[in-house]
Amino acid sequence: MRGRYGGMNVRNQQAERNRKRILLDIRVIGALICLFPLSLSAQQPVTITVDLQAKLGAYQPVWAYFGYDEPNFSYMKNGRKLVKELAELSYAPVQIRAHNLLTTGNGVPALKWGSTNAYTVDASGKPVYNWSIVDRIFNTYRQAGAKPFVEIGFMPEALSTHPKPYQHNWPKGDLYTGWSYPPTDYRKWGELVYQWARHCVSKYGAEQVASWHWEVWNEPDGDYWHGTPQQYDELYDYTADAVKRAFPQAKVGGPATTGPAGAKAAEYLRQFLEHCAHGTNYVNGQTGAPLDFITFHAKGHPEVVQGHVRMGIAKNLQDVARGTEIISRFSKFRGIPVILSESDPEGCAACSAREHPQNAYRNGPLYAAYTAVALKNILDLAARSHTDIAGMLTWAFEFENQPYFDGFRTLATNGVDKPVLNLFRMDGLMRGDRVRLDSGGAIDLDNLMRRGVRANPDIDGLATASEHKVDVLVWNYHDDDVAAPAAAIQLAIRGIPETARRVLLRHYRIDRNHSNAYTAWKKMGSPQSPTSEQYAKLERAGQLQLFKSPRWLSAEKGEVKVSFALPRQGVSLVEMIW
Repeated sequence: MRGRYGGMNVRNQQAERNRKRILLDIRVIGALICLFPLSLSAQQPVTITVDLQAKLGAYQPVWAYFGYDEPNFSYMKNGRKLVKELAELSYAPVQIRAHNLLTTGNGVPALKWGSTNAYTVDASGKPVYNWSIVDRIFNTYRQAGAKPFVEIGFMPEALSTHPKPYQHNWPKGDLYTGWSYPPTDYRKWGELVYQWARHCVSKYGAEQVASWHWEVWNEPDGDYWHGTPQQYDELYDYTADAVKRAFPQAKVGGPATTGPAGAKAAEYLRQFLEHCAHGTNYVNGQTGAPLDFITFHAKGHPEVVQGHVRMGIAKNLQDVARGTEIISRFSKFRGIPVILSESDPEGCAACSAREHPQNAYRNGPLYAAYTAVALKNILDLAARSHTDIAGMLTWAFEFENQPYFDGFRTLATNGVDKPVLNLFRMDGLMRGDRVRLDSGGAIDLDNLMRRGVRANPDIDGLATASEHKVDVLVWNYHDDDVAAPAAAIQLAIRGIPETARRVLLRHYRIDRNHSNAYTAWKKMGSPQSPTSEQYAKLERAGQLQLFKSPRWLSAEKGEVKVSFALPRQGVSLVEMIW
């Protein structure tokens, strides 16, 4: 018996050596593909045509929305730096949403935790309002040129029906503690919201506050709300009434539910809209409730398959499609803005890739490519459903005092920008009208929603044009994060004015070697305490970079052609000015 099993061990050891040798060969081949993409990609050219005369409507910066759990990071060193960078992304004001703006505490943040101590009570039970911390958060946004997207939550300890325990210690123990419960008194809750809204008008001015969105709570169909749907409807009515009493011009909305592709979330969204359209208002007994905009969330679903990350963009788009379909059933709400107040590849920004390997997409260019695909197809879904999708909010910011590139869903790490932030820099350069783009490598919207990108890559783009400028965003995306040949892109732009004989080309790129501080960091040996010289190099590597030097091109009969290779999970922005 011993000899028999000993022989099997020898064979197993040999099989293991063969397996490792095969894996090494695969890695070597993958590395060669990355090093020599041009020769491999030339066999499969993809033609992309842009028609400047085929206008599809004004291009709105729906991407210019960001958010995070930990509001106190906003005014810390790297938080202030990132808020400033976000505000500088776009000609239109960037809007920032944060959890925990009414949560009780001392203002010391932790993962998935923040507090402002806005509401406490004295010894006699009288309310004490303290806006100093929430003002500090909003001041940081305003001084940078951004706007608050005001999420009204969570429940102060002194108002919670289940106050103990209150502050969580995530990831240890229960995350959804006393802050997630209904109020003991809805009128007192309403007075808190009224005092807050009135304070904001006094401090920031009526014109400024009129441009803000006031959203009631977050994901009440999940564990963020330990109450019934009817109790949330009551919370909404008292909150909307309070904001409108303080400032009638304010924009109030909700319900910020989770992805409507799920049956429970879909029903929750439907019942909320039914209440706002036809239900009895809990405050005044009249029919319905004010609803100036509608919010829900849309998330993808990455997983690890055969040792690599596979994204789940189909789920992200299914959520959007189902949500807009539910809204379309209510004639009263057709045409009002819809904001995806979270739209991301998955649902836990504070879950690092070190502990959750499916999140390994976050440090490199895959996150940027995914977001580009989501943006384009969400715009297409809006057009198809005749829905005004006004915002697609990315739930990502930064975490103070965490390891470099630990795989949190962030836009920057220790003040160093990640590749995904450069996708938003590209978006910020695009303006004017969206124009028609046709790609021979595109996967159509219905197939994206059914299957994702599992066979051929999605090689597609989004184009905008203004009077003397055209911008073309192009990507080579696949759900599976594995090595593959680059794509040979043949881009033709038609409809350039005949008077423009010469155009100036700028070509920006996000890939493994461009606009990518993660690659630079790994080449340094992945330092957790970089020197000042190394840090400066990382900062430079994290900025949006030109792929090649700007150059002048000839326009013949109103057409310009450009050819280039685009690596898998790479994104290019081709900009032409005349």
